[in-house]
Amino acid sequence: METQATLILIKPDGLKRSLTGNILTRLSETKLEIVAAKMVRVSRELAAEHYRHLKDKPFFEDVLRYLMGEFHDRRKVMALIYWGEGAITKCRSLAGATNPEEADSVSIRGSYGRITTRGVYENVVHVSAIPEDAEREIKLWFEPDEIIVDLYPTRTVVESKEKRAWI
Repeated sequence: METQATLILIKPDGLKRSLTGNILTRLSETKLEIVAAKMVRVSRELAAEHYRHLKDKPFFEDVLRYLMGEFHDRRKVMALIYWGEGAITKCRSLAGATNPEEADSVSIRGSYGRITTRGVYENVVHVSAIPEDAEREIKLWFEPDEIIVDLYPTRTVVESKEKRAWI
């Protein structure tokens, strides 16, 4: 197996239901290394880019609102990068099928996911499906300096942008 990185998102329903510890405990079974982690307030633009492959689906708007936290009054997700041998396969196996009703009952989604009466899959976590998706998603959610290993080639740029600073 090759060394890989995968993006894991603990979605707003997982945060609202205080499942973060349970999910991280389950993911620790992979023996992979966490090389980045942060809380993210998900903008509409970020959600739309993350789920761009679903843009023509009738449920696209609900998926965006779900990831943005509008359904759970938790406008945040926990974004993590797991790294190591076979990371994608290991994490996806633990996560289970995207549809919580089809997920193995001992998987994360099988244990904690549900389908709402609106038909939205509240599946608690996202895990990148293939290496190409992982690279696109990791670059979307993280800056190179937020990751403690060099996953992909980088370049140095000088930016001058306004940002908040501590007083």
